[in-house]
Amino acid sequence: MAGTLSPRRVPEARTVPQLELAVENADGVRLAAAVGAARVELCAALAETEGITPSIGTIGQACGLGLPVHVLVRPRPGDFMYGPDELDVIERDTTAALAAGAAGVVVGVLSADGSPDIPALRRIVAAARAVKPDAEITFHRAFDAALAAGVDPAGALSRLEHAGVDRVLTSGGSPDCATGLEMLGRIVQQGRRSAPSVQIMAGGGVTLALVPSLLEAGVHAVHTSARPRHGGAAGGGDRSGIADPALAERIAAAVGADASDERRTLKDGQ
Repeated sequence: MAGTLSPRRVPEARTVPQLELAVENADGVRLAAAVGAARVELCAALAETEGITPSIGTIGQACGLGLPVHVLVRPRPGDFMYGPDELDVIERDTTAALAAGAAGVVVGVLSADGSPDIPALRRIVAAARAVKPDAEITFHRAFDAALAAGVDPAGALSRLEHAGVDRVLTSGGSPDCATGLEMLGRIVQQGRRSAPSVQIMAGGGVTLALVPSLLEAGVHAVHTSARPRHGGAAGGGDRSGIADPALAERIAAAVGADASDERRTLKDGQ
């Protein structure tokens, strides 16, 4: 059955940029809703591990608050190469999260050569859509690890599209979006040609000052935890502490201002 999956085609049209907030609990979901985020990525132990799968109780609670919840399904910190038992856990957690009300899942699986593990990903996507046919699948920053291993971005995006992925989270193959900005722009352009149904979402070290450049690069969405950097300096880093509501609001406003300009452009028929 997994071998018959095909990408869910969408019309080739310009889309307004969206904000995705990475959160750990119901309070984070409420904050995301208050600032106007389009959705949340729900994680556990974000500062300590860069995110692992949250508990089923946390998922159910978050999904009852009215904002689309996309659950990170990552069974452990570390690399993204998983054995059979770990892949079974990923499939089970994926179906449990969607059954609990999640709108989508965030996953990332790599082969031994560092490229996306397409057979494993097809299994996960098939399991997800058996529970929720319109579940959205985001391939997380394992994509950056693949780029670091020398994988061709255009080819990887095309394979991910045909595996059923809707969105790719990336910092352009760099440690953060600031250093990966040029590559992010190239990935957006390559994606339009090789994987037109896949959204490119910028994430990793997103700062308020960087948002305009990310949107100028053409990304479809911006992902941030809106956590202050060391000592509470303004930024979008997720080094420590909880989300800063004022920072989240400012980032949302920066994304929203560009979205308003984009909506006016679309209305004018350009």
